[in-house]
Amino acid sequence: MAGSLPRTATASHPARPALALLAGLALSGCSAFAPDPNAIQPGQPGFVRGFLGGAVADDPRAALVARNTLSAGGSAADAAVAAGLMLTVTQPSRAALGGGGACLLFAPRRAEAEAILFLPGARDATPPGADRPAAVPMMARGLFALHARGGSRPFEELIAPAEQAARFGVEVSRGLAADLAAVAGPLLADPAAAAIFAGPGGQPLAAGATIVQPDLGTTLAALRTAGVGDLHQGALARRVAEASIPAGGGLTVAEMRAAVPSIAAPLILRSGNESVAFLPPPADGGLAAAAAFTALGAGATPDAASLRGVAVTRAWRERGGDPMALVTAEVPADQGWPVLPASTSLVVVDRDGMAVSCAFTMNNLFGTGRVAPTTGMLLAAAPNIGQVRPALLSAAIAFNAPLRSFRAATAGSGQHAAPIATAQSMAAALRFSLPLAPRFVPGAVPTPAAAQPQAPDLFAAVPNPGRGNALACPRYLPGDPTSCFSETDPRGTGLAIGAVDR
Repeated sequence: MAGSLPRTATASHPARPALALLAGLALSGCSAFAPDPNAIQPGQPGFVRGFLGGAVADDPRAALVARNTLSAGGSAADAAVAAGLMLTVTQPSRAALGGGGACLLFAPRRAEAEAILFLPGARDATPPGADRPAAVPMMARGLFALHARGGSRPFEELIAPAEQAARFGVEVSRGLAADLAAVAGPLLADPAAAAIFAGPGGQPLAAGATIVQPDLGTTLAALRTAGVGDLHQGALARRVAEASIPAGGGLTVAEMRAAVPSIAAPLILRSGNESVAFLPPPADGGLAAAAAFTALGAGATPDAASLRGVAVTRAWRERGGDPMALVTAEVPADQGWPVLPASTSLVVVDRDGMAVSCAFTMNNLFGTGRVAPTTGMLLAAAPNIGQVRPALLSAAIAFNAPLRSFRAATAGSGQHAAPIATAQSMAAALRFSLPLAPRFVPGAVPTPAAAQPQAPDLFAAVPNPGRGNALACPRYLPGDPTSCFSETDPRGTGLAIGAVDR
């Protein structure tokens, strides 16, 4: 499509007569053309011109980093990795190196979706002397697995933005400030956490303040130079294990070495011509979203569909069984769970139609509320110990397998309402079939604003406290990029940017 190709090298001087050119070649033995030293290179934002794709995240800086990665020639997997790593700096309340998550990846050339599962690792028992048992860190290893499945840029390149943000500081977002205010008392009781998250007078940092995390920057630098494996079986693993003891987490190198992500088949439902993939258990918020999506298709209200989804997940947690069979099975009505852990999410699509939808968690706001000294790593709370329950991680991707094309991606957060945020926004996105008028594709002819079909409010019916992120291309990718739109829940603090810059 016009204007959508990467930049290429340009000639260093005007064309010369043929004889002069041949003479020059004979004398020098070199090409008459040389790369322009000022040309933007792969890995630098601006390398790709025209349609990039899109990115949506609960934290604005993470969305911007994802977009920059697409602009630099990265795939959707690269962009999701870079954004996920940035979240460990800008939204550590919900996505830190000590935590984990789950992602769906759709690759058009494979015409299928797959799930990468890296939930914060459970512990066999409460470690001796650990008053706040930590989950086994899985975030870095999980993002590395995502990169291995769909990345094209070097992994160390994708770490660099987060490392720089930690070292030199970033502005505290409204989302992080709200999370800090919610748990300031117990969080700032930890000296290592207070050194990061408290401002003058010992008050929690407010929105707009600068947060600097030099120890985390050093840890990210170690991941960049020594590799992710160092966090699980190298010098960094030993340092984290030792530092977790005074923080009450009780991690061991053996546990970190044994903890690896898994690649799994997603739960697949049909909706018209599309296949809709949901995260599979143990990321059982995907099961809840699949059940809620099915209920919505049968005419249930969003509130009723939400209750149905949570009831299905509760049944799976209590007795297991075939998740797909549970989606439509008779299960006891949900009577309400205690407050479930917080999470955060992002979705990315690139111009070739590769898409990623992820959800991350610390199994509690700020995890255990303690930082492993000298590492800058917040430790996630170990699931199923005490009152800690796994978060309902929820994400979905719709695609057309015969066409090898992307249709929509959604992800949700909001404790028990994360699944309905995913399901309701997906159902709304699939109902929307009018293409948007071209808004940022180069060469497009502007359409009067009054005549432009507007993207729907995908989150209008999502019950509180659900929040969602979504990308959709009614005419598919690869296909017609002018139909694509991106949305973040207006009640949240995120940013949607890219395919249609709203």
